[in-house]
Amino acid sequence: MARKTKGGPFGMSDLSARTAVIVDRHPLWLDALQALLERHHLEVVGRATLWNDAERLARELNPDVLIVNSAAVVKDGDGRPWAPIARIKQLNPAVKCIVFSEDEHRDERERAFAAGVDVYCDKRAEPDDFAAAIRQAFDHSIFFATAESGQSRAPLRLENTAGGVDLTKREVEILRLMAEGHSNSQLAQMLWVTEQTIKFHLSNIYRKLEVANRTEASRWAQVHGLLDLHEQDLAIA
Repeated sequence: MARKTKGGPFGMSDLSARTAVIVDRHPLWLDALQALLERHHLEVVGRATLWNDAERLARELNPDVLIVNSAAVVKDGDGRPWAPIARIKQLNPAVKCIVFSEDEHRDERERAFAAGVDVYCDKRAEPDDFAAAIRQAFDHSIFFATAESGQSRAPLRLENTAGGVDLTKREVEILRLMAEGHSNSQLAQMLWVTEQTIKFHLSNIYRKLEVANRTEASRWAQVHGLLDLHEQDLAIA
């Protein structure tokens, strides 16, 4: 039977008719997470504090979303910390794996993505941001350039940083406007997108620049001369 999705603000689908299994070692945190998800109409069909139970629930209940505290993903026998996620993705490639973590190391995020994690969220994120990240896993309303897209869609590479930082043209635009002092709501109005989309872009910008917030990102833009770039410098070839 086909799932029904209801239209949300700005035409975004809400999470109605979606199911989730949630995993955290602390029952109190599970209670808070379940309350947040249910406010956004996502049905929690399974909870686990141990990873073995989480894998069993994922196999038995076949949820749309698996939401996991990274600390609950224990190492398997061969010592690969994200192998349990890979196993679940092999059993159910359609499941969206969403991880929340206190680990800020880029290498750890990359290992998680390589194992099949769809969204990696800082545990300090605002509740609405976390819900928006889950929606984005299903909505596919933001697209990224690929090697097949051609040179005209290639990310802008800022060579004046150590090793270079790959930012898309839209990310550069948002970073510049943010550094000029515009709020998220102003950016959304100026670029004709939703605030959720702006937050999603900012999350990617922070990850790429390895900064924690808009103040650090704005400082990065100033230090690296991004505010001095002219429009022709950012034009698509």
